[in-house]
Amino acid sequence: MLTFVSDNGSRSCDGSSRRDFLRVGSLGMAGLTLPNLLRARAEANQRGTSVRNKSVIWIWLSGGPTHVETFDPKMTAPVEYRSITGEAKTPIPGVTVGGTFPEIAKVADKMSLVRSFAHGNSSHGTATTWVMTGYNDRMMMKPALGSIVARAQGTTDPHTGMPTYVRMGNIRSDGPGWLGTSYSAFDPAGQARKNMRVALPEDRVQDRRGLLGNLDKIRRDVDRKGGKMEGMDGFERQAFELILGSSQDAFDVNQEDRKVRDRYGKGLGESLLKARRLAEAGCSFITVNYGGWDMHGGIVKGLKTRATQVDQGVSSLISDLDERGMLDDTLVVITGEFGRTPRINKKAGRDHWGRLCTLALAGGGLKMGQVIGESSRKIEVPASTPIRPQDLMATVLTMYGLDYRLQFPDNGGRPTYMLEEGTPIAELV
Repeated sequence: MLTFVSDNGSRSCDGSSRRDFLRVGSLGMAGLTLPNLLRARAEANQRGTSVRNKSVIWIWLSGGPTHVETFDPKMTAPVEYRSITGEAKTPIPGVTVGGTFPEIAKVADKMSLVRSFAHGNSSHGTATTWVMTGYNDRMMMKPALGSIVARAQGTTDPHTGMPTYVRMGNIRSDGPGWLGTSYSAFDPAGQARKNMRVALPEDRVQDRRGLLGNLDKIRRDVDRKGGKMEGMDGFERQAFELILGSSQDAFDVNQEDRKVRDRYGKGLGESLLKARRLAEAGCSFITVNYGGWDMHGGIVKGLKTRATQVDQGVSSLISDLDERGMLDDTLVVITGEFGRTPRINKKAGRDHWGRLCTLALAGGGLKMGQVIGESSRKIEVPASTPIRPQDLMATVLTMYGLDYRLQFPDNGGRPTYMLEEGTPIAELV
């Protein structure tokens, strides 16, 4: 627990002598207060073991986006297999994307399109778990990638107070598994706070309910003393400033210029603009869920309603990050639980297909402007070495400067590898 003190000579009803205190719930590993966490990070920096200041914006197209009409239109395939929305040319010679993504096509030279991503599971639930955790784990005990990052880095950014792991929209299997609830995603819509109330003892719930009022009182006390926090060392003062800081402003897209907001667009675009603001404020892993991709029929009509926001929002995000000098430090990942059947069905749609899936990336300081892997002639399976979910996870961990073979103690205290099989995607790192 974290305790802030102000030397105002008062005594609480339980006899706490001469000091007021504010307890703010667990901010990391059990028993590690925020000032101690800051000290530990400073020591890690001195040892040269700190992780890189990187962010991931993980765009989850739930429902299973078609791999054909997104990033592998394959117009050389037989007509019943190829993209039924045509294709859009990119700046990469000979490379196209689906015809409903003309704006993404324009920034494809800043992207890597993976055409051999596969895991083989065609069930929404277990396929989602596989991509989010790297495991076909029906019990959902394995931690998601965002929670692994939070465990490795600490749950709060040491400079801004920003949560390490934030989600916008619920995704199955995006939780901490056996790592524990401390490493859950922060949900700005309030679901995480709702879950927290169920899980925490009542005294800690009351601490959090009174947080804003107590912070206001502490702020007034500090202001009355001319902004001095006597008796605190540098790390304690830093912790104090984090809690009282303005990191919450990052969640408010209304603070952006209207031209920037219009550029991203509504709906998904607003979420992606918020994600960019969160990354800018020090958030390390942000998931954005945008559903509606389970297109068993009428895929052309379905894409007209879903692709427009993706095309505008994703292309604007990549361009905006690039213009702000943030793209090398921010990795954009676009994926879903599986692809769709290569052959168009009788309803002019595509069904579940885990043997070839959708994946594209941009930025992160990785090698962009390329196509990785190749699909078979009828876009059914990888024609090159398959890239698996653990390979994607290993690539992300490497980007952060983390050992992709890192271990954390499991529930029984045994050191356990987060990834047992994956290796970084060679073409990217």
